[in-house]
Amino acid sequence: MSALPTHRALRLGVNIDHVATLRNARGTPWPDPARAARIAADAGADGITAHLREDRRHIRDDDIPAIMAATGLPLNFEMAATDEMQAIALRHRPHAVCIVPERREERTTEGGLDVAGDENRLGDFIAPLRAAGIRVSLFIGHDPRQIEAAARIGAAVVELHTGAYCDLDTEGRTAERDAELLNLIRGAALAGELGLEVHAGHGLTFGNVGPVAAIPEVRELNIGHFLVAEAVFMGLGPAVAEMRRLMDAARA
Repeated sequence: MSALPTHRALRLGVNIDHVATLRNARGTPWPDPARAARIAADAGADGITAHLREDRRHIRDDDIPAIMAATGLPLNFEMAATDEMQAIALRHRPHAVCIVPERREERTTEGGLDVAGDENRLGDFIAPLRAAGIRVSLFIGHDPRQIEAAARIGAAVVELHTGAYCDLDTEGRTAERDAELLNLIRGAALAGELGLEVHAGHGLTFGNVGPVAAIPEVRELNIGHFLVAEAVFMGLGPAVAEMRRLMDAARA
């Protein structure tokens, strides 16, 4: 999602996928992802993110219109670059789509898109989305080749994958973490120079969000699993509010 009408210099998109994961574990209507979207909005989120996977492991088709109707916030619709997902996006016309790599056997998105290696196909794929007025974001690593390719095919936004940085922080590998953070900073700067809006996400927590939130070119963070996990202990609203506070403090 991008260019949201907000006074904030740094936006928070809350990913509610794993509210749906918990619901699907028992096959009941609870917890309701649309209700989670409303709570996140009330707690300070600027947008809602939902990933409709090929195998429908968490968000399902009928969740999409319900989430869009639940709040006044824009929906960032994460999806693979398939004909099926393109048709769904064109039918619902969310504020933005974020194209992500997807493999059925993965637990979560494991890396960024290879835009440079699939430039022609991805350029053709996003063209109808752009024509429909949907802002297109590409989920990529900080490799300059990928950032440059994203600019060439006409994406409005790149979302930088922060998973490696977060994993290194969790493992206490400080020097490698700092080197990865520097690469993210350089990638964000390059993207900004090329006219791309910069987002970031994957694996961010209360403990590691500060340095990423402080990157001046980053306009939005998309955070999900950690917030849903913290909601078990402190509630979703307080978890979102605390992340919002930490982001604002880092940016200030």
